[in-house]
This record gives sequence, structure tokens and C-alpha cells, in this order.
Amino acid sequence: MRLLVNNQNTMSSYSSNFLLVPIPEYPVLDCVPNKNVKIVVLGASSVGKTALIVRFLTKRFIGDYEANTGALYSRKINIDGEQVSLQVQDTPCVSLQEDTEVLSCQEQINRAIYWADGYVFVYSITDHSSYRTIKPLYQHVRKIHPSGNIPIILVGNKTDLLRARQVATNEGARLANELGGAHFEASARENYDGVSDAFHHMCLEVSRVIGSSNGEKRRGLHLVRPKSPNMQDLKRRFRQVLSSKAKSSNTSL
Repeated sequence: MRLLVNNQNTMSSYSSNFLLVPIPEYPVLDCVPNKNVKIVVLGASSVGKTALIVRFLTKRFIGDYEANTGALYSRKINIDGEQVSLQVQDTPCVSLQEDTEVLSCQEQINRAIYWADGYVFVYSITDHSSYRTIKPLYQHVRKIHPSGNIPIILVGNKTDLLRARQVATNEGARLANELGGAHFEASARENYDGVSDAFHHMCLEVSRVIGSSNGEKRRGLHLVRPKSPNMQDLKRRFRQVLSSKAKSSNTSL
């Protein structure tokens, strides 16, 4: 089973502030419970949350991002031949208070947790403190959703930096099993397939849980649509990167 991203450009006239197709005020697919998948990506600082999302949705990697402001991304995708409206909420970083297991996070994160149907917890395999953040973060999600089945996955990012690894694969797998979710390791920089597999699994899990709700009204919180860089801005950044690389090559000759 594979998940296909529709790359057709369907930008509306007011979409210049969005990386991808903007979310309408009242999505048509909202009336069909299992056709609207809402995912939030959570984790500590510098684990690569935005890079994973952009890699999944565009198949590209940008190594340098502005400080994350919690952008909301939207695309029409196909899951096993069925069109679905996918919405992915990026979030600011969370952190543990020094020498404690007490989580510090912004109200925007609480809103995103309440809004979402599925949760992608991201840590860096090169930063054990980001891994230690995952369990308290999951417990925080559980405080907001104290009952019911909540689809989750754990993603250990930056597998291209194996020499700097601080979190073993079996550590991540053991924690995922404890929390009741699947575990993936990926590299947003070097491996699109690994990133795609993780998000594909997440979308399938969310669709399955939503589909089993027997049409019950789903919880959700309307979020003000945040601004995101548009596709032209992404292309401009790629051109700058390529240009700087070309200048470096010429200088070294």
C-alpha cells in the first residue's frame, strides 16, 4: 500500500502566503469523517520537524529554515486509491525544564494537540535530550485526550549522522511499543522513502481510527491559518543554495 501526493498546482488567488494548497474555511471533505486527516508533528528544538514535513510533501530537502512559527500545510493525497484531504500542523519546539521531567510548551501546541487526529513525535538520534522529551510530551497529549485511541508514531530523524548517534534504534522501538505506536528512523536530508513510509503509516492509522468511529461527530478546534512560505519562496531558496555551491566550486578552482 502506498500513499501518493498530488503535486498538481491548485493555488487560489489568496494562497501566496502558503507553502502548499491552503486550507479553506469549510473544507468540502469535512462532511465525510474518514476523508479529512489532521496530523500534528511534535518534538524538541532542532530535531527536523519542518524538514520532515517538507520532505514528505515536496520530496525535497532544505537545510536552513526560519524559526518555526507553527505553519499549517495542506494537500490532497491518495491513500490506496481514495482521495483524502491531508492537513499537517507543524509546531514550535517543546522542552523539559532543567533537571526535571516537566514539559514546557506554548498554548499554540495545546491547541494543535486538541485539533489533531494523529500525532507524529519526532526526536533526533543525535540528541538524547530530544528523545527524553517524547514520553512527557505523550503524557501531555494524553492529558488533553484522556480516553480513546489516539494514533501515534515515533520518528527518529537524522540517520544520516550515524557517527553522532546518541539514541539506539532499540531505545526508540522500546519507547514506541510502550506508548502504543510504531517506530521509524529516517533522514529528512537523504532518504525520502523512509520519511514517506512514516507519514504513510500515520495517515493509514488515522483513517482507520476515524473510519471506525461509526460517523460520530469528531472533535476539532478551528485554528487560525498561520502563514507559511510559498512554493516560489522554496524555489528561490533552492536556487540560492545551488548558486552558492557553484560559486564555492569556482572559487576552489
